[in-house]
Amino acid sequence: MTAHYGAHEVMELHEVLSDTIDGINQFQLYRPHVKDSQLKSILDKQLRFMTQEYNNMVQAINQRGISQAVPYRLPRTAAPVYGLDNPETQRPNTSMHEMDDRDVASGMLGCHKASAAFRMMASLECADLELRRMLQQGAINCAEQAYEVWQYMNQKGYYQVPTMKDVTTSTMINAYSPAATGQVGFYQQ
Repeated sequence: MTAHYGAHEVMELHEVLSDTIDGINQFQLYRPHVKDSQLKSILDKQLRFMTQEYNNMVQAINQRGISQAVPYRLPRTAAPVYGLDNPETQRPNTSMHEMDDRDVASGMLGCHKASAAFRMMASLECADLELRRMLQQGAINCAEQAYEVWQYMNQKGYYQVPTMKDVTTSTMINAYSPAATGQVGFYQQ
């Protein structure tokens, strides 16, 4: 009998599926701590999507007919707010009873960021092109969910975006120019 997946693929799938289960469980733990209706809506929508995505991955690998992964639909929201406006001092909670919307959103964001990186790294170990694409789409989905949570946090002032002086930004951005074309990739003497 011929193997359908290589050892790396099987181990990466195991890790991605375990990570997905952990994320779903983590979001369920957050649910009772959410007070804000907007955050509750985001959490519930993402939890449903994560569960469906997990079920799709399990079905795809068990039936050896990997179908196209479903992309996460990011709703349109307001433009990012740049700059610092009296950010609150941060400290760990001393008990779970202190957990608030900011804590939940921050945990959600961290979960999605880690899962996006993890899934992309896993995709790089795949020989099977369809499995690779499924994992890549999963990484994109996590990135989109992270951005949705980040937008919520930014609008609430939980995640502020520091900026630099205009001259510093301009100097850094203008330090780059286009590469010469034509003989790129060829060594010339």
